[in-house]
Amino acid sequence: MRDNPVNRVNRIKLGRWINRLAFTLFVMIAVGVVYFTNLLLTERFTESTRNRAEVRMTLYVGNLISELQRNSIVPQLLARDPELLRALQGAEYTLSTQRLLSFVDEIGAASLMLLDKDGRTVAATDRNRLGENHRTDPYYVNALRSNATIFTTVQGESGGYAFVYSRRMEDATGLLGVITVEVDLQKLERSWASISDAVFVTDSEGTIVLTTEPQWRGMSEGDALTALTPSDAIDRAFSAFNRDWAVSPIDTYLRGEAVMRREARVPFQGWRMVSFTTYSSVREKVNGVLALEIMGFAILLALAFWVSSRKSASRVVVFQRESAELRALNIRLQREISERQRMEKTLEVAEQSLAQSSKLAALGEMSAAVSHELNQPLAAMRTYLAGAKLLLQRRRVDEALSSFQRIDDLIGRMGAITKQLKSYARKGKDAFEKVDVRDAVSTALSMMEPQLKARKIAITKTIPTEPAYIYGDRLRLEQVLINLMRNALDATKGVDEPAVEIQLTVGDTVRLIVRDNGPGIEDLEALFEPFYTTKQPGEGVGLGLAISSGIVNDLGGRLTAHNGANGGAVFDVQLPIYIEDVEAAE
Repeated sequence: MRDNPVNRVNRIKLGRWINRLAFTLFVMIAVGVVYFTNLLLTERFTESTRNRAEVRMTLYVGNLISELQRNSIVPQLLARDPELLRALQGAEYTLSTQRLLSFVDEIGAASLMLLDKDGRTVAATDRNRLGENHRTDPYYVNALRSNATIFTTVQGESGGYAFVYSRRMEDATGLLGVITVEVDLQKLERSWASISDAVFVTDSEGTIVLTTEPQWRGMSEGDALTALTPSDAIDRAFSAFNRDWAVSPIDTYLRGEAVMRREARVPFQGWRMVSFTTYSSVREKVNGVLALEIMGFAILLALAFWVSSRKSASRVVVFQRESAELRALNIRLQREISERQRMEKTLEVAEQSLAQSSKLAALGEMSAAVSHELNQPLAAMRTYLAGAKLLLQRRRVDEALSSFQRIDDLIGRMGAITKQLKSYARKGKDAFEKVDVRDAVSTALSMMEPQLKARKIAITKTIPTEPAYIYGDRLRLEQVLINLMRNALDATKGVDEPAVEIQLTVGDTVRLIVRDNGPGIEDLEALFEPFYTTKQPGEGVGLGLAISSGIVNDLGGRLTAHNGANGGAVFDVQLPIYIEDVEAAE
């Protein structure tokens, strides 16, 4: 039975309408998928770029604070240096410059200068500055007016800034002079210049003092962005954006570039840091994914046409030709997709290598700082492992387990030592917490146990049963205890029956006494002075007790020493007891 021509025409029209509807629906779905993919990927890649910028900002602030804090203690130590004091007292400066040169490399400062009481440079690491008069310079005048270390920002003739710590030097007769330490912050500027971000630091008055763009120094933020001549993508973005950055959106698109402004507070005299970052790669990444999606929809649409074309026998030849072209196009698309995937993998490997290189560089800088503190736990672990091996061979399992527990405690301490590095980017009291001094004493004795056993020293320990809480940093407190124990060990080297007594009591204060039966202390007045030591050359530089005294002072306590009635030295550490309300107030 033949179809009615009218029915055939109706079926053809209905089929055309169905094809048009299917095509329209397919295009709407494709547009919707591409649109939402663009939104999601843009947000994802933007957030990734924003997070990397915030991490870099945190690292920059941490490096800046670390450099400032590391140099802040130097004037206090050099102001007590015996050779420099004698040079000022006797007006004999022949060896003073050489003395400063011996310090500058170890400290990492830009320069050191010794000024007499008239403000004249009598010794300096930069010999060209000898004889200069600084009587009217603010770092000299302010140092004379204060007994503390003074920080001064000085603008040079070339527009750059110098950052100087200064402190007055005096003896019993009065003022002798001033010691100045110039902090080398320009090396931070050089490290910032190696990336694509624009970075600057302003002081409390909003003046730019550190920046990756030399033209910005001495300007406010608004004046700097107006004055800079565009030279690259981020500079063009700055010049195109004429509004105030302070009231603009955080992320602003300019000439196809997305510029992000990030600001962080520097916990030092009201400073703040600002960085500008471009989203240079976000649009490229999103466009790459969208191109793959569009090509996928194009392939699906082509396949749909290919299926539809098979319904017409009269178009077999055309269909075969189109299918061959589609296959060739598919092969080319697969090759392009494979090549793009290969390029993306190569880019990912390169980014990972760059990130790993940055991590290795940072690890190299930090390893020198922690290697000394890790040597003591490692030596103790080696001793405990050897003892555990012998105990296991003798089937004394319980004692061997005790050694393994001590090894586990030492591993925990090593982790705490590395964790302490995080506190370098924060203020000193940010790491304070509630500490039981009994635990600190136990840990210090555990660290010193190999030396105590090797010397066969009798240890008498008096510890209360109740907690002895203070508010402070446990690792720094343990450092003080270990320094006192080491001094006790050194003091009893020539004693036939060496003995050390440790006594911890809790009253109005937490009091810790370390007593030895050595020969005692000859010069109590100079005991806590930097560079004072009774050890042989090469065995110490005389900074252990000075550092310990500074740590106890930071904890709000006091470290004193005297000779015992029956001989030997007695070191007395008094710390304020922990009070909940006081911590909440702080």
